[in-house]
Order: sequence, then C-alpha cells, then structure tokens
Amino acid sequence: MFENKSISDASKNHYLAGQGALIICAIFWSTSGLFIKLLDWHPVVIYGVRSSIAAVFMLCVRFFQKPVQKTENKKYPLWAGAFAYSFVMLGFVVANKLTTAANAIMLQYSAPVWAALLGWLLIKEKPRKEHWAALVMIFAGFFIFFRDGLTTGAFLGDGVAILSGIFFGAHSVFMRMQKDANPADSMLLSHLISLVISIPFIIIYPPQLSASTVFPIIFMGVIQIGCSSLLYSFAIKRISAVQAMLTATIEPLLNPVWVLAITGEKPTTSALIGGGIILTAVIVTQLPVIASMIKTRKLADL
Repeated sequence: MFENKSISDASKNHYLAGQGALIICAIFWSTSGLFIKLLDWHPVVIYGVRSSIAAVFMLCVRFFQKPVQKTENKKYPLWAGAFAYSFVMLGFVVANKLTTAANAIMLQYSAPVWAALLGWLLIKEKPRKEHWAALVMIFAGFFIFFRDGLTTGAFLGDGVAILSGIFFGAHSVFMRMQKDANPADSMLLSHLISLVISIPFIIIYPPQLSASTVFPIIFMGVIQIGCSSLLYSFAIKRISAVQAMLTATIEPLLNPVWVLAITGEKPTTSALIGGGIILTAVIVTQLPVIASMIKTRKLADL
C-alpha cells in the first residue's frame, strides 16, 4: 500500500514538473508577437539572428550541465523535428509581419488537431471522435478568419500562420518520438538550421543595431526561444504531446495581450470570434484526457 502510494507520488511529481515547465515555456513563447512587432527588421533576419543567439545559449547551458546517460536519438525524428520547428519559427515570424499578432497565434494553434491527424499517419494513433468534431470547428474558425483577411490584405499572413500550425503539430509528434532520448538535441539543431536558412537574408538585409533593437533580439534569443526550447524539451519527456498542446494554449491567450498593452494593436471582432472557436475546439479535444486523468487519480486515492 505504501509502496503504491510512493509510486503514485513520484508519478504525480513527474507530471507536475512537466506541466510547470510547459506553463513557463508558454509564457515565454507568448512574448514573441510583441517583440517581432517592435523590431523593424526583415522577418527572416529576425528569425535567423534570434535562433543564432538561442543556439549559443543552449550550447552554453549544455557545456555547464552535468553529463547524463541517455539513449541515442534516432535520425528520422531528430531531423524531422528540427526542420519542423525551424519552419514553425519562420512561419510565425513572417505571419506576424503580414497579419495581426492575434491572427498569427490563433491560427498557429490549430496545431493540436494537425498533431492528432499526423500522429495517426506517422505513429498509428487513431484520432478519437472528438478530434473529428474539433476539426470541423477549426475549419469554421478558418472561414471567419479568411473573411476579414481577404478584405484587410492579411490573407497571405493568415495562410502562412496555418502552415506554421501544421508544422507545429508535426513537431509535437516528432518530439514525442524522442521522449526516451534527448529532445533538446532536436531543438538545438532547429536553431542551427534556422541560422543557415537566414544567412542570405542577413547579408542582403543587414540588421541595424541600436539600443532599441539589441535588447529585444537578445531577449527573444535567450528567453523567448532559448529557455523555452530547454523547458519544452524537459516537459515533453514527462507529459504527452496532447497534454503539452493543451497547456501551451496559454500562449495564444497572452500573445495579443502583450501586443495590445504595448503597441495598441487591437484584434478584429472576426479574429476574436474565429480565435475563440479554434481555442474551444482545441480544448474540447482534450476533455476526455482530463476526465481520464481525474478518474485515474480518484481510483488511486481509494
């Protein structure tokens, strides 16, 4: 009895550590829209310089970390996860320059549904009936977004944000494949890939360094994606990809709030309605998971 209780407590602490790390990660992620808006650089330059700083930061952290024994990463999920996250970052930065922060982040967070579909195709995890219902709701949300996008000239930005969401869903699947290895390797590699992709743009559109640009780019590199990459890698080993996506919905809730508070950019009514539909769909897909966890916890307490 006490032995089972000890295991239960250890499992609980394992799960809570992952959830706590992901909450902090999502808060860090949520600042991206604000700082991207404040930087008057080419979006691909922001993407590359930010990732180069993040890569240096992650390498420094790794240098000072105590070596731990780990299973070697399989090449396919390692590289697939790296390219997927690199494209997530590129798509999000470009989308933030072409559409509002609210549109960019809300459309990107269709990712859990894409994760369900891609998980079915790649790792044979069949989506449940609530995933199909959520998919219908998300397409309804897309329709509302597109209605304003076509009239405001933001259609291209919204489309890029959707692609970013697809890559984000794929990334969660590839990262979960590495739960027995070291997902941080894939995150570090994604930042190096981003730097390589951005080099021609950095040469053509050299960034103007000033007091108003240095702080935002360092903050984004070290905190917004550097620390968050380490936190996400820590979390995904302890909680499922579905649970990770649910917790990460803190990001789209906070992202437009920071932008509104600092720049005054207000999301349109259609963006709020469409975003609300998408977030509701995402949460609906997770309700059975939450119910199952609660039921399991009650049984464990008996």
